[in-house]
Formats: sequence, structure tokens, C-alpha cells
Amino acid sequence: MSTALAQAFSMVLDPYTIAVMVAASLYGLFVGAVPGLSATMAVALLVPITFFMPPIPAIAAMVTSTAMAIFSGDIPGCLLRIPGTPASAAYTDEAFAMTRKGMAEQALGAGLVFSAIGGLFGTVVLIVAAPALADFALNFSSFEYFWLVLLGLTCAVFITSDRPLKGLVTLLLGLLVACVGLGNPAGFPRFTFGNADMTGGIGMIPMMIGMFAISEVIRYAVDTLPPAELVVSKVGSVLKGQWALAKKYPVQILRGSVLGTAVGALPGAGADIAAWMSYAMSKKFSKEPEKFGTGHVEGIVESGSANNSALAGAWIPALVFGIPGDSITAIVIGVLYMKNLNPGPTLFTTDPQNIYAVFMLFIIANIIMIPLGILCIKASKRILLVPRNVLMPLILMFCIVGAFAINNSLFDIGVMLVAGVIAYVLEENKFPIAPAILGVVLGGMLEENFITSMIKSDGNLMGFVSRPIAATLAVVSVLVWTAPVIRRLLRGAPQPA
Repeated sequence: MSTALAQAFSMVLDPYTIAVMVAASLYGLFVGAVPGLSATMAVALLVPITFFMPPIPAIAAMVTSTAMAIFSGDIPGCLLRIPGTPASAAYTDEAFAMTRKGMAEQALGAGLVFSAIGGLFGTVVLIVAAPALADFALNFSSFEYFWLVLLGLTCAVFITSDRPLKGLVTLLLGLLVACVGLGNPAGFPRFTFGNADMTGGIGMIPMMIGMFAISEVIRYAVDTLPPAELVVSKVGSVLKGQWALAKKYPVQILRGSVLGTAVGALPGAGADIAAWMSYAMSKKFSKEPEKFGTGHVEGIVESGSANNSALAGAWIPALVFGIPGDSITAIVIGVLYMKNLNPGPTLFTTDPQNIYAVFMLFIIANIIMIPLGILCIKASKRILLVPRNVLMPLILMFCIVGAFAINNSLFDIGVMLVAGVIAYVLEENKFPIAPAILGVVLGGMLEENFITSMIKSDGNLMGFVSRPIAATLAVVSVLVWTAPVIRRLLRGAPQPA
């Protein structure tokens, strides 16, 4: 263990890795602070660059840019009432109300400080839970993995959408895309329509760049609303009074961090859902619920803790089972496979130094968030004044170059553009995108484990529930499927007199 730790330290503290972290931090802060550019988009655009990096710097770039983008999404929400990222949307009105009351420094400071605290809490849980889960997961066979993947897909439908039927539609769309090509247990070309480019399947990375970046470019192109104006011209000291808030709201900080980590670990959930749930919980249990919406910092403290702790939580299923906790870790899993760091429990035994390095990267990213975040807040006026009509064509150009660079293929550019149009149409009609991404990532794993299990059990379906862990996962999956129906039946049942 000591040797692995020493190797991890040498990889993380390498000047090249540190330089990558600083550059990725500045990039993440910029992307998050520009309204409409999400943390997922930041990571998707980084993927082509990670091809030319060793594994640890590549992971460092994604970890730091994500953490910074989730925080800096608070800045335009606070100053313009336009959330920079979906994770900031939950408390945008609250932060903007504080700005109108002359409390922009406190709102931005709370978002920064408690995002860092939540991120460190989630990292501690990741360090403790991931190795323990990996030891447990070494007992898993294809039967357990089948139910686990099925449970992950199911959770994505019910958690990421207030309309589960629409979530199911996009999930099935993702599973359909996962079927394309020769990459199936039978090695039979499916849905290729005689196109040689499609025999290798639909590239996950071009598709993700399209769904998260091109869709935003299209949304900007059709948006006719005039740009918002800054309410404040200068932001003062953001750390002033934060210690007093920490002493006043310790329960809220802990509650937000715990909830964020737990929600992040659920497949398909992510930081934005964690923030919304945490803000709602803060209001429900607050001693002053009537102040919410009028510029009250309590909800920002709790939600800020939740959205960054969710990032570390999402890495738990990604590293241990290869099941992404959110769309960001879905992209990360693709990069890990490209770097021959195949996610799963064996990663903890064969490459412990890489796992320790990931833990250290999370700690460093959340610590450097505070000084770099303060600089970003100070420079926020300049960042927010970058014309969108300059930025969007540059993003489109970078997307095209990035998609082409993956396989030097024009077909991948076509995939990216089509995926962008489809994602835009889906989102405009209130269909969630996350289940589609999970369907693409997990579709192959679901089919492979199902076929392997059927071969092992000689075609007997009872084999799927013959092992204790598999049977437990099967019961949980069935309960998740039937819970909405049971809840509706209970609501409709006549009440006792």
C-alpha cells in the first residue's frame, strides 16, 4: 500500500499534472460562468485533448474542470438571474434576490465555500466507500451485474424525470443506439443498413459532444431573447461572514453534503437533481421557511454543499461497477477505457496507485477551488461580457475538430451533428437526455451479462435469482418498477372511517 501511495503522490504532484489541473480549473471556471455552457459540455469538449495525455493528467483535467464549472455556474445565476449550469438553477432566484438586496458577496461566498466543503465531504465518502464496495463487488458474477445494470437504468428513468414515461422513451432510444454495429455477443451486424462506418457502432464521444454542446449552439441560434444586464458593477470580499454562516448552519451543511453524495451515487441522477432536492429539503426543515425566495442564504448553503458532493458520489458506481452516476462520469468511463483503466472492482487490486491518485485529485481540486473561485468572482464582470455570438461559433468549430480527431472520420462529425439536433428537439419537448446517455453506456453491458448468464444457467431464467445478492437486487429492481403503481393504488384506496 505504501508503494502505491508513493506512486500516486509522484503522479499527482508531477509538474505536468499540476499544470493541467490549473489550466483545466481556469477552463472549467470560464465554461461554468458563461450561461448555457454546462459542466458536462466542458468535459465533453476536453475528451479530444485527453487523447494526448497520460491517464492521471487526463483524469485530473476532467475532475478539476467539472468541480470548477459546477461552482462557477452560481456566478451568472447570482448576478444575472441566469444559471450558468443546471446544478445552479435550484437557488438562482434566491441568489439573485440577495444581489438585489446588496448581498451579492455573501451569496457568491456561500456558493464557493460550501461547494468546496461539500466536495471534500463527498471525496471522503468516495475514499471510504469505493474500496469497501470494490471488495464486496469481487463476489459479483454476470447474474449480479445484470440486475445492477438494470437497476441503474431503472433509477435513471424515475430519478431524472418528473415524467417517467418520457424518461423511458429516451432510455429506449439510448439502448437502440447501443445495439448498432458488430459489438454484440453474436458478432452480427445490427442496424448498419449496409454502411461500413456503422459496423463499429455509433461513437459514444461524438454523440455526447453533439447532445451537450451542439444542442446548446442550436438553442442559442434560435433564442430571440435580449441578453440580460448585470445588476452589480463590483463584487467585494466574498469570504467575509462565511465562518459565521458555517457556525449558524452546520446541520444544513451536513444534510446537503450527505444528500448530495447519496443522490450522486444513484445512476443517472447528478448534481442538478441533488441541488433541487437539497433546496426543497432545506425549505421544508427550515425554522424560517417564509424567508425562502426573498434572498435567504440558508438554501444556498445547503444546495451549494449538495451539488459538489454529488460529483464525488457519482464516481463511486463509476469506478466500482463501471456504471456512471451522471452524464459526466459516463464520459469519464469512456476515457478510462481508452486509457486501459477499465472500471470495476479489479481496478482497485491491479492498479491501486491510480485509484489513490484519483482520490488525491478530488481533494486538491476542492481545495484550490477557493482561491481560484475568488479570482473568478472578481473577474466575473469581464467573463459575463464575452459576446455569445463570438463564443458559440468557436465552440462549434472546437466540437467539429474534436469529433473528427477521435477516429479521423467525417462520419463521427455527422453523428455529432445529428445527435445535437435530436437532443435539442428532445429537450425542447421536455424529454430528459440523461437516460439516453446511460442507455448508450450500459446497453452493451446489459446484453453481454444477460447472454453470459443464460449460457451459465443453460437457458434457465431461475438462475438469475438463485444467488442471494442477485435475488436481492432483483427484488429491489421489481420494487422500483412497481413503486409508482403501488403509490397510486394507495392514494386511490378508500380511507378508513
